[in-house]
Amino acid sequence: MENKVLLVGAGPMAVDYAKVLLKLNVSFVTVGNSEKSAADFKEKTGCDVILGGIKKYLGSNKEVFGKAINAAPEHLLGEVTVDLINAGYKNILVEKPGGKNFEDIKNVADAAKKNDAKVLVGYNRRFFSSVEKAKEIIKEDGGVTSFYFEFTEWSHIIGTLKKGDGVLEEWFLHNSSHIIDLAFYLGGKPKELASYVSGNLQWHPNGSVFTGAGVAESGALFSYNANWEAPGRWVVEVLTRKHRLLFKPIEKLQIQKIGSVAVDFVEIDDKNDTEFKPGLYLQVKNYLEEDYSKLSDIHEQLSNVENYYNKIVKGSK
Repeated sequence: MENKVLLVGAGPMAVDYAKVLLKLNVSFVTVGNSEKSAADFKEKTGCDVILGGIKKYLGSNKEVFGKAINAAPEHLLGEVTVDLINAGYKNILVEKPGGKNFEDIKNVADAAKKNDAKVLVGYNRRFFSSVEKAKEIIKEDGGVTSFYFEFTEWSHIIGTLKKGDGVLEEWFLHNSSHIIDLAFYLGGKPKELASYVSGNLQWHPNGSVFTGAGVAESGALFSYNANWEAPGRWVVEVLTRKHRLLFKPIEKLQIQKIGSVAVDFVEIDDKNDTEFKPGLYLQVKNYLEEDYSKLSDIHEQLSNVENYYNKIVKGSK
């Protein structure tokens, strides 16, 4: 049981996790709720799904595996993680953002603390080959001096998506936090932050235009912008004393050297990012090997939401 993994969910994200687990020759059991998703999962992975949902499974299966990966639908992430903790699971990787909202994430963090469980939050972009290469360059250059990011969302598409209860209203947390987590992972977490918000969307009342700036704990200055009612895309730019590193798209790394206006793509070994969902292979491998140095845990995630995610999406008070 120690080397076995419980995979919760049978949707597209669970399929991506299963493909990595199969490549790593890891034994796992998949639990799902939808017959259609289970059929799709079987077709794409060759693996069966135990139907009936995680509550039924945990109620009738008392054995506890060494690890669990929670790839349930977004609105159920927190509830499922708490169920796993209460069933005795002590080591869980949950898909970002770890819960459907701040209160849900707090419930997970409280349950983890009470039961001495480790809950890691899967932000797979931290593990992109482009990010790995950028970190090498940043270290060689002596660190980040400033950085910029943009988390524009395509509202004309997102507003038509069918998601679980409350997910679209918390889209900043469920999706935009991907790019914000990456920016602060590379440049350092905010020490000071001034943020401004305007506009709103029917499905996202908290705002539609966001801008701000601050100082990271690393000493680097940063700024950001996002307009969900205008064209745009996700962007991260990181500046050192020698280079400007540009992620546009995030899977690729472009570089500009000091004294030059030329911007060139950096050659990277992205085999794992093309064979699997980008970043997921290394994320899962690190999790299974218990190398948590690049993974955020649920307590850090709770702090991030409270200390700067909420400020970015709601504005400085």
